[in-house]
Amino acid sequence: AAVEQVRSRLGRPTILVNSAGMSPHGPFLEITPELWNRVLAVNLTGTFHCCQAVLPDMIEAGWGRIVNISSSSIHSGPPQMAPYVAAKSGVVGLTKVLAREFGRRGITVNTIPPGFIDTPMLRQTEKSGLMNVEQQTAATPVGRIGRPEDVAAACAFLVSDEAGYITGQTIGVNGGRNT
Repeated sequence: AAVEQVRSRLGRPTILVNSAGMSPHGPFLEITPELWNRVLAVNLTGTFHCCQAVLPDMIEAGWGRIVNISSSSIHSGPPQMAPYVAAKSGVVGLTKVLAREFGRRGITVNTIPPGFIDTPMLRQTEKSGLMNVEQQTAATPVGRIGRPEDVAAACAFLVSDEAGYITGQTIGVNGGRNT
């Protein structure tokens, strides 16, 4: 329905940034199949559906840009985050497949795994006691917590014409934490 609204109001969608995410925490042996399925539905299957919804328009236009937001957690595998890490790892795999499948049609597909970004989801993780923001900030090479604007700037570049030769890539926005 959202894509149809974009088509009717703005025309054919040729840029998509998939940025949905939920990150419940808990011991692996306590994860229910319902929770597992819900996290994958939001974090991975939602990305799949959105890509499928806009790719026909991009193919018709002969140009398109997709940026899928994954997570730097895929590199570290933090405990008590199994469904989230699994789903966001799947986003990276999906990104690579789509980049290869649609590159010759003028469509680029990349992923940004944000690192330590000051978002409500990060603050919720802090409240759960799984992380200390001050310690993590001190451990970040650039010496500060990331801002949503840092991720937005990377997205803006990746959806530009100047990024037309960049596809299938994982572009970390993490202050040097995952190099």
